[in-house]
Amino acid sequence: MRPSTLLAAIATGGLVSAAPPKPKNPPPAPGGDVNPFQGKAQFVNPQWAAKLDQTLKSFQQKGDVLNTLKTSKVQQTSSFVWVSKRADLSNIDDAIAAARKAQKCTGKKQIVGLVLYNLPDRDCSAGESAGELRSGENGLELYKKEFIKPYAEKVAAAKDLTFAIVLEPDSLANLVTNMGIELCANAAPVYQEGIAHAIASLQYPHVNLYIDAAHGGWLGWDDNLPLAAKEFAKVVKMAGKGKKIRGFVTNVSNYNPFNAAVRENYTEWSNSWDESHFASSLAPHLEAEGLPAHFIVDQGRVHLPGARKEWGEWCNVEPAGFGPAPTTNTNNTVVDALVWVKPGGESDGECGMAGATRAGEWFDEYAQMLVKNADPSVFN
Repeated sequence: MRPSTLLAAIATGGLVSAAPPKPKNPPPAPGGDVNPFQGKAQFVNPQWAAKLDQTLKSFQQKGDVLNTLKTSKVQQTSSFVWVSKRADLSNIDDAIAAARKAQKCTGKKQIVGLVLYNLPDRDCSAGESAGELRSGENGLELYKKEFIKPYAEKVAAAKDLTFAIVLEPDSLANLVTNMGIELCANAAPVYQEGIAHAIASLQYPHVNLYIDAAHGGWLGWDDNLPLAAKEFAKVVKMAGKGKKIRGFVTNVSNYNPFNAAVRENYTEWSNSWDESHFASSLAPHLEAEGLPAHFIVDQGRVHLPGARKEWGEWCNVEPAGFGPAPTTNTNNTVVDALVWVKPGGESDGECGMAGATRAGEWFDEYAQMLVKNADPSVFN
């Protein structure tokens, strides 16, 4: 069987489940409000694709032709580029060069997904992804001058490309729910000022900013929704008059489905029981604060039904698979696109699945599982 025929068979296979109920959508956005993902090719990161070579070889060594072919297809799928410390700033240069090459070869305009993730006292409630900067060691000034400034200069110079930038995963969500943790309480003004500065520094027509809004299991509860919107509004206002964001990103590095085929028991009391419902639940609260209700949703990894006993399980969850392929066909008017923000195969930390590596390091056994359980749309 030819590879194309085999992948076509994969795409139409898999578990059959009842179609999930359609979420209630807020009214369409006003005319002239253009989705930056529409009509563009989402950037395929060659650096992440190269990491998957190890996974490809693992399947080849086992004689597993099917999953070798599936891995090859995953390598051709778009994903975001993470810039998580000052030494990672060169990742922007590499992405720009690769996107320009793809744009020239294909004739398709590229939208490059970047993650901006280096706040002082980062990851204040968990610690698995603590960063390089400390607020007590001049971290905020270093963040502004040695991280945000060159970051902004690099993307500003690439006017021939479009950028979608995710701002500081988990940070503001911690200020909504985890102020009882001393490190989070102390970090609050630093987070707010740092993100406001990033917003103000990245005001370019070809740059689209998406503030991280955690996920439905964190901020999607009815009591948390208005608090989250007020926190986001405060930070955007701090950026200065006329400063704009495109919207918000949900589910970064998490495992929630966009449209859940099976409603998990732990979501029983939540109206945000999958990420589409979360976006629709949060949207009116954002609008009430004068914020744009536009979303992108990370579907880089999605848990299989029954994988978690609690919504709070976040570390190398198993079983899981690569989620739906990136697309602008979301069937939700507030969602710009489904994207792959978290590079699948990079560990969440030394927790969850047995044998897990440190946060950010390659975890090939996990990558193999993601390939085996990947959503069929990846192979279309």
